Amino acid sequence: MLIGRKEESKVLLNAVNSDESQFIAVYGRRRVGKTYLIKQTFNETFAFQHTGLAKGNMHEQLAEFQESLRRYGLKKEKKLLSWQEAFHRLEALLESKADTKKIVFIDEMPWLDTPQSNFISALEHFWNGWANMRHDIILVVCGSATSWIVNKIINDYGGLHNRLTNQIHLKPFTLHECEQFCKVKEIPFSRRDIAEAYMVMGGIPYYWSFLNRDRSLSQNIDAMFFKEMAPLKTEYNALYASLFKNSGMHVAIVDVLSTKMSGMTRMDILKNTKLSDNTAFSKTLEELEQSGFIRKYSQFGKKERGSIYQLMDNYSFFYNRYIKSNVNNDECYWSNNIQTRLYTTWVGLAFERLCLQHINQMKQSLGILGVISNAFSWQISATDDHYGAQIDLLIDRGDNVINLCEMKFSGDEFSIDKSCEEIFRRKSSVFRQLTGTKKTLRMTLVTTYGLRINQYSGCVNDVIVLDDLFV
Repeated sequence: MLIGRKEESKVLLNAVNSDESQFIAVYGRRRVGKTYLIKQTFNETFAFQHTGLAKGNMHEQLAEFQESLRRYGLKKEKKLLSWQEAFHRLEALLESKADTKKIVFIDEMPWLDTPQSNFISALEHFWNGWANMRHDIILVVCGSATSWIVNKIINDYGGLHNRLTNQIHLKPFTLHECEQFCKVKEIPFSRRDIAEAYMVMGGIPYYWSFLNRDRSLSQNIDAMFFKEMAPLKTEYNALYASLFKNSGMHVAIVDVLSTKMSGMTRMDILKNTKLSDNTAFSKTLEELEQSGFIRKYSQFGKKERGSIYQLMDNYSFFYNRYIKSNVNNDECYWSNNIQTRLYTTWVGLAFERLCLQHINQMKQSLGILGVISNAFSWQISATDDHYGAQIDLLIDRGDNVINLCEMKFSGDEFSIDKSCEEIFRRKSSVFRQLTGTKKTLRMTLVTTYGLRINQYSGCVNDVIVLDDLFV
């Protein structure tokens, strides 16, 4: 059963009703459900389907492609020697089929593009010289190596320039979709459980598929990440190695970013990784951003040079902070720490990232989805003239308002005391003083179960609760 993905499925199904041949690229992070989406939407009614071979050389890739051609009805012929020849045989196979619409699905296409294989050139010729001239071909290409899809297919300036008829960037599930998943799988989790599971795994459907309905959340986390044969215990290195040919630099950057929730500047990353400031480093940052592992964002009032890079992949953060640090191989690590400071520290940081991953839901709660707005962070160090302040999220709105967001995880209604009120008011005051903004400032609290009304709660103008993130 396909959960969510309504708009993405609509794009694919609309291609079937088109009067022209269609070329669609589907990309997104490993394990996010790209192949499942395509197979479920088309009910696997492919005229031809092929999956690239991980780490295969050109000859191995061609041999597998030939086997796929045979499986879909092409008679056995002599050994394939080039991609030009492979695509010519694919043309012959498709011409022999009577289907009104012929759906061609090539999965993990980046793996086919081995060094000096001329794969892209052959693909260009197949589409421009044959498929695009017809009205019955739907070519769907897919890959987890997002940077390859973006650079070689979507942003290509050669023969494939502007040839795509559509593209789908398949993103992780939202909290709402994870809740749907739990209902379908009859997993009796509360919304708090779902939120905490999301803080560990993000919205990656493959990871959620390991949840056992007969275990509590902490027991599930132990079984999935900490037991001796836990299925996701060794996922980390495989994750990056499968996406990037030389993943050492990618992993080094992610490892460093996992140490600081609010993120780092380019220079901070270089300093902490000891990597060289060169084109390869820039490309690695770009690839991590394109693949959704990190985000690049600006600080309020600063230009590009002040950009911050922040780790957004929940699993990578959890792995570096906890799985990797389980040096004693405690198989009940999470259950044994659920009442300790380790848990409270984690849940506070992870809740902030959860909110950042659901900014649209926050805007909807505030009633400003239709208002032009941009999200920023802002921080300033203390000096003799002013206090220091850090605002992890502010929403700068086109209606002359700025929401200063404070994200606080709490097991009950959040209670503001005198000290907390002073911090909130000080942040607002320092922000106005040092930015010089004339906009209305609204202190916005994002918390689990709402705000307890007391003598200090008046400093908060808007409250967003966990339920609001599930829409």
